[in-house]
Amino acid sequence: MALRALRGLLVLRMGNNSSAATAISNTATANQIKDAISDNCVVIFSKSTCSYCKMAKKLFQEMNVNYKAIELDRYENGSQFQDILHQMTGSRTVPRIFINGNFVGGATDTQRLHREGKLLPLVHQCQIQREGNSVPSYSFP
Repeated sequence: MALRALRGLLVLRMGNNSSAATAISNTATANQIKDAISDNCVVIFSKSTCSYCKMAKKLFQEMNVNYKAIELDRYENGSQFQDILHQMTGSRTVPRIFINGNFVGGATDTQRLHREGKLLPLVHQCQIQREGNSVPSYSFP
């Protein structure tokens, strides 16, 4: 009977350690996302085979705008990135595009902003802020 109780305690502790490890891993991934968003004017969370992601990256390339692409399919924990981005933005789909620390949407949202003449001013606003050393930071809810 004592052995059974001890086994139960070991399973419980192992389960708690696993949960704690997952929480630490989620925190580390969330910090990676936050740092990428804070350190770059334009960040595209993407997958290398996604046609919408390619469309979004092409738009920024054609505008001669530097961006940071994070290809989730090339990360071992890419699914975890998507889970956290889902919590932040309300969707797991890619691309997830951030400009100046703010989520602007996916590829079609970004193209709409460009057609409306709003995309480049958002990028320029970030560049001006960075030149003045007023780097925005993204806060998680």
